Amino acid sequence: MRALIVGPDQPARVRFTPDYPQPSPAADEVLIRVTLAGICATDLEIARGYLHFAGVLGHEFVGTVVEGASHLVGRRVVAEINCPCRQCEMCRGGLPNHCLRRTVVGIAGRDGAFADYLTVPAANCHLVADQISDRQAVFVEPLAAAAHVLDAAEIGPGRRAAVLGTGRLGLLVAQVLADTGCELEVIGRNPRTIDFCRRRGLKVAAAPESGVSGRYDVVVECTGCADGLRLALGLCRPCGTIVLKSTYADAATVDLAPLVVNEIRLAGNRCGSFPRALRLLAEHRVEVDELVTAEYALEEGVAALEAAARAENIKVLLRPGGP
Repeated sequence: MRALIVGPDQPARVRFTPDYPQPSPAADEVLIRVTLAGICATDLEIARGYLHFAGVLGHEFVGTVVEGASHLVGRRVVAEINCPCRQCEMCRGGLPNHCLRRTVVGIAGRDGAFADYLTVPAANCHLVADQISDRQAVFVEPLAAAAHVLDAAEIGPGRRAAVLGTGRLGLLVAQVLADTGCELEVIGRNPRTIDFCRRRGLKVAAAPESGVSGRYDVVVECTGCADGLRLALGLCRPCGTIVLKSTYADAATVDLAPLVVNEIRLAGNRCGSFPRALRLLAEHRVEVDELVTAEYALEEGVAALEAAARAENIKVLLRPGGP
């Protein structure tokens, strides 16, 4: 089958191959024919060497089940990316996303969605309602991660919140937070994404300068860069909360004294609820169609990754399934 793969040599190198081995599903798995897949910041960081992953990239996707559980065959699905063992201490404790032996689609120990086919546990699959298009369904995974911020901090009317960074994830987080009725400001530098925020009625604030005094109850850090936590510390009020979303290959150097002195709560925040994300899309509470700025065939995957790294693009899609 065709696939976009990252090699074992680091820093990683990405290449397209027309003859990657097609996977066969295990007893508890399904085989999915990928229709559409999205490129995110994590994919770009993996291409730079993050996590030392080797194999097929990609974890944001929608496709059709072609083999496996009979109730799913022929159905359009999205799938959670963490594939747990369901037996370890974390799984038994109700935390399968933190399974001690998990594999992660396109990220750790399991091939991803930038290919004609992939396999995932049948239990990871969620049916996609007819009113949700393929383009919208690609956003289920990042939208679930964006909405997971609501589980990490008290956000709602009367609370001042800031989203730091207006990249792919930041724009989803901003829309989710705006839906809560909080006093929200979005902070970024990219003119294209700032324009999207303004057209959606979101208040945009200037990028912070060094030494800025904190005024926000909650700061969601979505910059995707090592300097993001330092900037968030300057924006958060004493006894406030920073929700950290960024992952990146570079090491971060930051003075953590303000975290202690100002008694700021720092919450790491990763994957979220797929059913919640599917509801947000079905109810048209989050706009994602306008975020798609380019689409490439799978054979053009290397060029697609390069395009996704450029500031003029917001969301770049790969279409293994053809036009």
